[in-house]
Amino acid sequence: MKVHFWGVRGSIPTPLSPLQIQNRIGAVVQRISEKDLKDADSRERFLASLPNWLFGTVGGNTSCVELETTEGACIILDAGSGLRELSNNLRERKDSERGKTFHIFFSHFHWDHIQGLPFFSQAFNPANKIIFYSTNPDLKSILERQMENPYFPVPMQGPMGFNAELEFINLLDTDGITIGGTYIRWHEVAHPGGCVAYRFEDAGKTFIYATDTELNRDDFVKTEENSRFFANADAVVMDSQYTMEEALEKTGWGHSAFSVTVDFALNWGVQKLILFHHEPNYSDKKLFTLKQSASWYSNYGDKGVVDIEIAQEGMEFEL
Repeated sequence: MKVHFWGVRGSIPTPLSPLQIQNRIGAVVQRISEKDLKDADSRERFLASLPNWLFGTVGGNTSCVELETTEGACIILDAGSGLRELSNNLRERKDSERGKTFHIFFSHFHWDHIQGLPFFSQAFNPANKIIFYSTNPDLKSILERQMENPYFPVPMQGPMGFNAELEFINLLDTDGITIGGTYIRWHEVAHPGGCVAYRFEDAGKTFIYATDTELNRDDFVKTEENSRFFANADAVVMDSQYTMEEALEKTGWGHSAFSVTVDFALNWGVQKLILFHHEPNYSDKKLFTLKQSASWYSNYGDKGVVDIEIAQEGMEFEL
């Protein structure tokens, strides 16, 4: 499986402001010395020496993750504003004009997880097929209402709407499904209005997508149901929106502190933890600092070992 991140922010798109960009340029200029400008290699070394938060960004788009299975199926997890970036990338791929099937799984329907769908250009191509999946029986009407007047100028279905073949699958009808050789299950997590995490098993590897969840004691209990879903995953993308202080202030908001997420990963023998659904008010500098804190916290004491990364737009890895 290949995992690619197209949107990693939580709650609302968070683009860098002009002032933030100006401040970054100023901070870079202050670090430059004459030797850094000597030649092209010197300039490259200087840029490589800059901290991640200064020479780059985690990105400002909301939740959208692409999963390519070992058999080449395209699975899309949530349709936040990052879906538009994925759509643009898909058009650049060599097979972009051929008919293709896209599988879009929704964790839930808060706006930051569906707002990119009207801009998914592949849905306007009659050669394509889009299959939508959710545990919510109102899946079809929820997506249609987002594109109704006065919220959007183009309806989801009709002469001007999506021309691709559309299919809507209610996951409540079964305990698990397969797409090719990939087996998929889901698990309810704590979030206002409801939300589900997804587990993907493919070629002996396991990937879990668990956004928008407020972890609690029950999630750590090794029941048969919890163990079947969470135990020994190769990689878990998980809501890590807050610091512990902020999580305590916002109890009931449906998001987790990064340190609790680390404890959760260690509890379930997760190999790789990817911090996700970043707080929109946190700067890149703060987010990379939290990643360092999470790594330090995971290594403190004798709790086990987990590889920790922070989700960034454009980041990808393979299992």
